[in-house]
Amino acid sequence: MAEFDTISKHLIQKYPDDFASFTLGREDVEVLAVIDTEQFTVEARQTDSLIRVRMDGEEALVHNEFQTTDSTNPPMPRRMAGYIGRAIEHHGLTIYSNVIYLRPNAGRRDPGYYVQEHLDYEITIRYRVIRLIEIEGQRILAAEHSGLIPFTPLMKPPEGMASDVWLQQCIHTARTRPIARSSRADYLAGMVALSELVYESETISAIIFKEGIMDLIRESSLFQHLTQQSRAEAREEGLEQGIEQGIEQGIEQGERKSTLEDILEVLDIRFNMHESHPISARIAAIEDLQRLKQVLRSAVQVSSLEAFEHMLDDVVP
Repeated sequence: MAEFDTISKHLIQKYPDDFASFTLGREDVEVLAVIDTEQFTVEARQTDSLIRVRMDGEEALVHNEFQTTDSTNPPMPRRMAGYIGRAIEHHGLTIYSNVIYLRPNAGRRDPGYYVQEHLDYEITIRYRVIRLIEIEGQRILAAEHSGLIPFTPLMKPPEGMASDVWLQQCIHTARTRPIARSSRADYLAGMVALSELVYESETISAIIFKEGIMDLIRESSLFQHLTQQSRAEAREEGLEQGIEQGIEQGIEQGERKSTLEDILEVLDIRFNMHESHPISARIAAIEDLQRLKQVLRSAVQVSSLEAFEHMLDDVVP
């Protein structure tokens, strides 16, 4: 998730007005500052973004938390309660808190609130759940909210439009925006990286080639930062790999996570199997992507959870 955190924070730093207006659903928002969240917390987890704004003559905070998948340890409501509580303690302002889910299948079970029901000690903390797949992407492209355009491939395409056509339309819009070349390069680098959450690498590569934007992406300061980040992580793991290999590995890891989520979702839908079931840990231990895809096919085809578990005995020693 570090890569997507970096992209999201970079775009919010550059376009805070767009994100504040988008999450609040109103245009009359004056952005005062983007707050460095590292300044007020020593927790292992830090909020993704805090924007100080003024609305109706009063100052407030807009908190945006980006998620690629559902948070289970701890659950998202508990995490948000902690984030919101620390922000209120430190700043003493009204806070408008949002969780923005990037993957299409994420966030469907997030209730949007944390509740403690205990006699006279009831606590309720509410936040807004925003699933990008439920946002009309064409509306964002037409509105020209600059900071949100790199996220449009993750949004709902126009009805009847094929996903690859939608992705190309988003990339073409980013490529042809009348902005500085450096900003356009960051746009495209962020959009391409985010697209890996949803689209096949072959589809992305074909559109990059067709639009002729690879050289522009390489110029991007965001691309260079992500490349350095990838190299640093590789050094920590004792690996040596080039930029292209790092990108390919990132794509494969993203596909593996997506396949794992699909398996658990199928098992939940077909057999009401929750993520806490011991089988989930066995599936998560499978590193090989092709083997995971085999397990996904079996999850769709088997007649019972017991039959699936027997199949798993043959796949996972």
